Amino acid sequence: MNKKFLLVPLVVLTLVSLACSVTINLPDTKTKVGDTVSETINVPLPSNQTVPAEVSISFGAGTLKIQPGATEGIISGSARYNVAELKPVVTTNGNSVSVTQGSFKLKGLPTFGSDVVNEWDLAFANTPMSLVIKAGAYEGNYELGGLSINRLEVTDGASKVSLGFTTPNQVEMTTLKYSTGASEVKISGLGNANVDAVSFTGGAGSYTLDFSGTLQRNMTVSIDSGVSSVTILVPTGVAAQVTSESSLTSVMSSSSWQQSGNTYQQSGSGYKITILVKMGAGSLQLENSK
Repeated sequence: MNKKFLLVPLVVLTLVSLACSVTINLPDTKTKVGDTVSETINVPLPSNQTVPAEVSISFGAGTLKIQPGATEGIISGSARYNVAELKPVVTTNGNSVSVTQGSFKLKGLPTFGSDVVNEWDLAFANTPMSLVIKAGAYEGNYELGGLSINRLEVTDGASKVSLGFTTPNQVEMTTLKYSTGASEVKISGLGNANVDAVSFTGGAGSYTLDFSGTLQRNMTVSIDSGVSSVTILVPTGVAAQVTSESSLTSVMSSSSWQQSGNTYQQSGSGYKITILVKMGAGSLQLENSK
């Protein structure tokens, strides 16, 4: 008998028995909760307003709200938190502005309870800017209509986010990039974003892209996701083309979409939306905005 074949199962059994007898103790770090603090955030306009401001928001867990309305500076609003390390930090450097979620560092396995409070409510001024938002597992509510955003980039983890342009973006946006994990994301009013190119990357989640609004130029859109549910809504009468590159995706469309192979067309006049969808698996729904 070949001893090599006897050796393999013996090694496997030995490893399994060792794994069962080994205990790994990882430190558990209890988040220290104190009194809830309400803090005002006021960021002045950059001194050089001849070029767009570079605005960066870094947020971890909690609730983040962004809307128009700042009148005295580029950002105004408030933060509520009850963990000292979550205190927001504002940094300005020339034309760059950043608001960062404190100095909280993960050590061991942190214990977060429902008693942790971390809420930001921010208003932005209508001044030309590029906006970068980086967040973790959180809930976000962004109303960006009426602002002057020339580039938008959002990156987050497991999240629930609503992002919208109920009124037109006041300047031409070159790119809108959104990258997320296992999350629920709805982006509405994309026709009002005044954007040339949209790139959306997701993991396993539920995603809705609503192109309602008034197009001011042709728009190209790239959607790349894992096992997910993707809904695309385009107003009736807007020219659009959707190409699906996934054999494991079920596609459902309303009567306004005409299918030819893996391409779906909606006839219309004016500017056109061209969308390429790549999905690992899941469902793709093509509907009309209400």
